[in-house]
Amino acid sequence: MPFIPHTESDIREMLAAIGAPDLEALFEEIPAELRSGKLSAVPPGMNEMQITRLMSERAAQDAPLLNFIGAGAYEHHIPAAVWKIASRGEFYTAYTPYQAEASQGTLQVLYEYQTMMASLTGMDVSNASLYDGASGLAEAILMAVRSHKTSHKILVPATVSPVYRSVARSIVRLQGNELVEIPFDRATGTVDMQALAAHAGSDIAALVIPQPNFFGQLEDADALTDWAHAQGALAIGLVNPTALALLKAPGQWGAKGADIAVGDGQPLGSPLSSGGPHFGFICCKQALVRQMPGRIIGRTVDLDGKVGYTLTLQAREQHIRRAKATSNICSNQGLMVTAATIYMALVGEDGLRRVAAASHGNASALAVQAAGIPGVKCAFHGAHFHEVVLHLEKNVAAVLASMQAQGILGGHDLSAHYPELGQVLLVCATETKTEEDLARYTAALRHAIHG
Repeated sequence: MPFIPHTESDIREMLAAIGAPDLEALFEEIPAELRSGKLSAVPPGMNEMQITRLMSERAAQDAPLLNFIGAGAYEHHIPAAVWKIASRGEFYTAYTPYQAEASQGTLQVLYEYQTMMASLTGMDVSNASLYDGASGLAEAILMAVRSHKTSHKILVPATVSPVYRSVARSIVRLQGNELVEIPFDRATGTVDMQALAAHAGSDIAALVIPQPNFFGQLEDADALTDWAHAQGALAIGLVNPTALALLKAPGQWGAKGADIAVGDGQPLGSPLSSGGPHFGFICCKQALVRQMPGRIIGRTVDLDGKVGYTLTLQAREQHIRRAKATSNICSNQGLMVTAATIYMALVGEDGLRRVAAASHGNASALAVQAAGIPGVKCAFHGAHFHEVVLHLEKNVAAVLASMQAQGILGGHDLSAHYPELGQVLLVCATETKTEEDLARYTAALRHAIHG
């Protein structure tokens, strides 16, 4: 329905009907000291031509720079058909499918998505879906605490994204949960196993295992999973879905597999779009399904033998559980999940593997080229996926400013979150980068450091 504003006559009639002298009377219960008064910071109104020009100028600020930033948001090629289909009215404007009989198409897409994600992670079930990877990690931690029952202590490696750790701490700490940070080995950029061993024998609800970790390095997921289970704790795999096309699925880690797999689905068909939107995914073993937040779509057959889909599990607060709900999630990222489903269906298993392999190859080549510049070296040794950390002898902020002036987004400055590493730069290269792009990056980095 188009927006039709009320006329002055409409407003007078409505006020007369309720016996109010004016609009201000509707807000008389708000104390005067709490009212903001006039909105002095709001600029004057504009006509259509003026606002179109303003928004065009702002859009132009997103200059088409050559992008080598990762750190949780990745630039991948998205086939044109993905959003051509996802932006159709029946998908683009669809909301949570409460009425199953009127939402069969949306429910089938979500069902197919769950099937793909369960297969990709090697887990029994998948939900559909969460807001993003960071809040998804928090939900996985709360799942683990509810399942463990005796402990509120969760071990979180420092190799987990600082943003994820911050978000998770904000969400779970007020429920009496303790996130204990595990330091990393300075040589490999992976979990310090000796520091982890100091927690052996204590009452732990879960260990978070990032794979790959925030530095792009590959953790020993098998050993970490087995260690967690030996302590009676759950293993939470924090994973990149693209990397899973090459790496062992969390459900196959160690002797028993991880218990929960969580991550951000942005690499699966979601554009960067100046910071979003993202969506989170969470998968788990069948034994934990009742603790999983969000919803599960089920497939059944009606009395006439026709296949039908419905919301099978949605233990959420606005229904019957209220304070006992598994989550405070009130909606989901259905549109982004739809795009991810179409992306995975179009790209396929082999295509996703080629995307991951090309990304890894480009990152490895970039690391070699960059490390050939005097004053630049790789900060860690060992296996990585599509991100590497470079140590610079020059101030990272100055180097990035110089590279941006040359039309290149040179990476993510880690010095604020990891000051102990000195001047370090996280660089990402996906399948979208060519040999010419890598050469251009190397030349710009050399110029930024040596002039």
